[in-house]
Amino acid sequence: QVQLVESGGGLVQAGGSLRLSCVASGRFFSSYGMGWFRQAPGKDREFVAGISWSGGSTYYSDSVKGRFISSRDNPKRTVYLQMNSLKPEDTAVYYCAARRDGLGTQGSYADWGQGTQVTVSS
Repeated sequence: QVQLVESGGGLVQAGGSLRLSCVASGRFFSSYGMGWFRQAPGKDREFVAGISWSGGSTYYSDSVKGRFISSRDNPKRTVYLQMNSLKPEDTAVYYCAARRDGLGTQGSYADWGQGTQVTVSS
């Protein structure tokens, strides 16, 4: 099992940027696919972005494509989500998650962080 800790959330005005970080424990991080999800109040959790084990493939939901960028630094066991041109509808708790097959697509993620709140004011 891998433990994940997110940070970087906060309050930002519409049009602004934030960068989320997710640090993983364990020595197998470099083989894991990583995903970012979010959950707004009263809504289901949704896939936002994902990155393969090597960082060579990234995936985004239509709602964030062109605005968010996922990256990773395997020696630092860290994955990032750069969020630009933020909108009020991006307000949610953001979670990072790990899947052991190395993929970054939507699907079955085994390990989850505790989440970090992102609030975008209009």
